[in-house]
Amino acid sequence: MRVLNVSSSKMQKISFYIILINFFLSCSSSGILVNSSAEISNHIRTYIDLNRVKEDKVPIEINPGKFKIDTVFYLMPKVVQGTYAISNFGSYVSNFKAYGYDGSILKSVSKDENTWMIFGGKKLDKITYDVDDTFDIENVKKEAPFSPSGTNIELDNFMLNLYGFIGYFKSLRNSSYELNVKSKSNFSRSSALPIVAEIFSDNNETVLTKYIANRYFDLADNPMMYGKLDVEEFMVDEIKIVLSVYSPNKLHSAKSLKETINKMMSAQKKYLGVIETTSRYDIFLYLAGNSEDSPTGLGALEHHKSTVVVLLESFSSEMLEKSIIDVVAHEFFHILTPLSIHSEDIHYFDYNNPTFSKHLWMYEGVTEYFAQHFQVNQGLITSEEFFNVVMDKVRLSKSYDDSMSFTNMSENILEEPFASNYYNVYLKGALIGMCIDILLRNESEGSKGILSMMKDLSNKYGKNKPFKDDLLFSEIEAITYPSVREFIDNHVIGEIPINYNDFFELLGLELKKGKVKTNYIRANGSLILRADPENDNIYFNSNVSNNSFWTNQGIRKDDLFKSIDGSKVSINNINSILSDMYQWKPGEKIKITIERDGKEKIIESELTETYMDSEMIIESEKSSTMQKSILNSWLYN
Repeated sequence: MRVLNVSSSKMQKISFYIILINFFLSCSSSGILVNSSAEISNHIRTYIDLNRVKEDKVPIEINPGKFKIDTVFYLMPKVVQGTYAISNFGSYVSNFKAYGYDGSILKSVSKDENTWMIFGGKKLDKITYDVDDTFDIENVKKEAPFSPSGTNIELDNFMLNLYGFIGYFKSLRNSSYELNVKSKSNFSRSSALPIVAEIFSDNNETVLTKYIANRYFDLADNPMMYGKLDVEEFMVDEIKIVLSVYSPNKLHSAKSLKETINKMMSAQKKYLGVIETTSRYDIFLYLAGNSEDSPTGLGALEHHKSTVVVLLESFSSEMLEKSIIDVVAHEFFHILTPLSIHSEDIHYFDYNNPTFSKHLWMYEGVTEYFAQHFQVNQGLITSEEFFNVVMDKVRLSKSYDDSMSFTNMSENILEEPFASNYYNVYLKGALIGMCIDILLRNESEGSKGILSMMKDLSNKYGKNKPFKDDLLFSEIEAITYPSVREFIDNHVIGEIPINYNDFFELLGLELKKGKVKTNYIRANGSLILRADPENDNIYFNSNVSNNSFWTNQGIRKDDLFKSIDGSKVSINNINSILSDMYQWKPGEKIKITIERDGKEKIIESELTETYMDSEMIIESEKSSTMQKSILNSWLYN
């Protein structure tokens, strides 16, 4: 998973802009559900009717076939893979009914918000219910699913993360599914699930599209997008890429993004070398507008053969392309972990009673490291730009609990204080991957790195063979060096903060204090604004004192940010405003209104380059030949 917005609550709605400048950014993996003793090998027929939307809800019908048991349990997922958060998709279900073969309504009760108990199971013919979507309630429901894992129901767009519409029967966990989706025939229909048949009706105005999934996991692992989409297909080596874009105001297109994605994925393939991939990869890009019911959780959710991405339509072309490189690159690198290397917790994932692996440092952290490292390795960015990304991660990671055990956090990620430290997996988790990479290159004199370590693990395990969670570190120790195990014991299992300068010194690098370029919305690795959700206000925070442009304008901590260029600033529109501010360029003129001690003040100014006082990575003048060789290996080999 790649997260831009850690929470959809109003309190944290602007938090993704802390990350926006680096575009640090959810990820699914293989899952097998075990049969119960009462299971029958039913073929479950499911129906989603997109033509009968009423009050923003879609009707669902499930025909499970015959049961040999009297009490049947139907479940919607509480947690979906890769999100590390409770979604409770059953809470979006209403009007649940179970019908007998004679048309009578069977007794059913809701055990909890995700589970229904149906009595008289031997008589059960079908169940029906309505499903509400999640995108348009993120502003009002704090626990709404992370947008790329959520659902959307609009007149011209349907984001169908299928686990948000279709559940599973407890006693039929491995049964196959037939999925029937009825829609307007002029809708684009994009999915990696194979189409079995298409049946047109109503003078060809309506189409019923039939898909097949071998089991519930395959249904949940293959999202769809329907509606007025822009779709482009192209080849990257042997992989067919299908890019589906929904831009409500047609500001961006699949065609305009095609070249960027082609170049990025070609570079990723070259970086990875020989590795098992997929013959088709789908990218579903939803570009959110500025309305109050637009999704706010920006980022991506990974699946085996696809990724769902939610970003802002207001992004400039340059900004959108950059964010796609970081976000989609992160998702595609999940083909290594957890798709090819994962524990039993992931392989045998339980959607309603999940256990979590210790190894988020690897699933998300190492994946994020690859998503940044490949860019310098393949010449997409310079070494200076890469060093800036590293230092941004170092600075921002310090805002989280730097002494928290990563393995302890991973196993308990749904609970506090661990849940609020989750985003650190993309920061310190990536830095953990970097440190292991540097250690391996130093020990092997540049011949080995973390990518070769991950490939060795992938060759031993693969997508169909999970490792035992408690044994992974011993496996890593056996194929690497004692220094790697010592690092893991101290900084991944243990609670000792990492001194990153120790690792930079191995490469002949050092930290130097100086003026570091930043942008107009942050300093010290963090946002210069804070939200007051009770009053719907935005204030400048203490970080503003280390942003040269704003200090030159006399801005202080706790100044109320009232308006910008005539637009009122509030929590509801801050995403759009910060997006615009991020794209400011020196030479442009701005006009803002602040309030201090009850008095308004108008500031009109021409933008100048802005800086912060911070540390930067430079190459030491005393760097040895061996250090230079290892540095070159780290960056380019």
